[in-house]
Amino acid sequence: MAPTHLGGPVVVIGTGLLGTSIGLGLEHRGVPVFLEDPSPTHQAVAVDIGAGRPVAELEADRGVEPQLVVVAAPPDVTADVVERALARWPRAVVVDIASVKSAILAELRGRSVDLSRYVGTHPMAGREKSGPVAARGELFTSMPWVVCAHREASDDAVRLAKALGADLGATVVEFDADEHDEAVALVSHLPQVMSSLLASRLQGTDLRLLSLAGNGLRDTTRIAASDPDLWIQILGANADKLVKHLYGVREDVERLIGTLEAPTAPGARLDLAQLMSEGNAGQARIPGKHGGPPQAFAWLTVLVDDRPGQIAKLLTEIGEIGVNLEDLRLDHSSGRNVGMVEISVLPSKHDDLVAELEERGWRVLQ
Repeated sequence: MAPTHLGGPVVVIGTGLLGTSIGLGLEHRGVPVFLEDPSPTHQAVAVDIGAGRPVAELEADRGVEPQLVVVAAPPDVTADVVERALARWPRAVVVDIASVKSAILAELRGRSVDLSRYVGTHPMAGREKSGPVAARGELFTSMPWVVCAHREASDDAVRLAKALGADLGATVVEFDADEHDEAVALVSHLPQVMSSLLASRLQGTDLRLLSLAGNGLRDTTRIAASDPDLWIQILGANADKLVKHLYGVREDVERLIGTLEAPTAPGARLDLAQLMSEGNAGQARIPGKHGGPPQAFAWLTVLVDDRPGQIAKLLTEIGEIGVNLEDLRLDHSSGRNVGMVEISVLPSKHDDLVAELEERGWRVLQ
């Protein structure tokens, strides 16, 4: 069994995707988990799939208090649930996992609560699917788990907040609440808005036109499938941070519109090239593999027959050749019964891999 820093019991309030995933992950490590949710159905499903037991069982054992309470509630009620949890279990540390931090901390500071036992956290993980049936115990593995310690928090509370992320296999990082909200406005909330705005343009579009869509459209609209109810709360709670980035986007869009309205005017092509170059420069700053410096990889595309076992066979043979895959994407050819496996490798391995695959009978596009 994997080592753990938490002894438990741990109470998880909220059995949606994240709360249930926390329960599954901790139970797998032998930490006793107790669950509570306003929805009896959600709670029952989470119990049935092994994420923990009903919190009523813990409270039936008088004198036993949880070591840690995890509030996995929607952002607009998180402060209320945290306050009740602090009063209900006066010796437990309480953390929340909401995706905004400053507003919740400010709201709690305005109430007569013991903030020494409270720490805000935010696991940077999720799926487009929601609810307990979408939960996965390994959801947080290697993902950032942000711990937002504040001046009132005790050392023990901060320690347990970090232990929760570590026990779930996450990479624990520390930010203050305001710094966290600034960061997620740019790297999480702005991408969501841009994806949703782009996808909204597809409404009512002739399906014949959409049949030409490839990975570019799929990649940029993937997160547009996210839960609207949750994002209404997130965007509203972090509006002041997000709107500053949207002002910048508006300036860039207006600049682009002005250029494209007269695409042959003097300087227009230079402006378009500059815009694309600025995008290249920004994309190159995104951390690379394992959080290290950005790295340029070489891509190749392998055509595979659209039948069972072909992708597994390709990956097995690449392993036999001795080349490590850095990234992989799948696409389908429009109108042909073949799939396209796009593979990235270190540039020094590209030519040898192409030669080896072609020798083994694979059709490779470069």
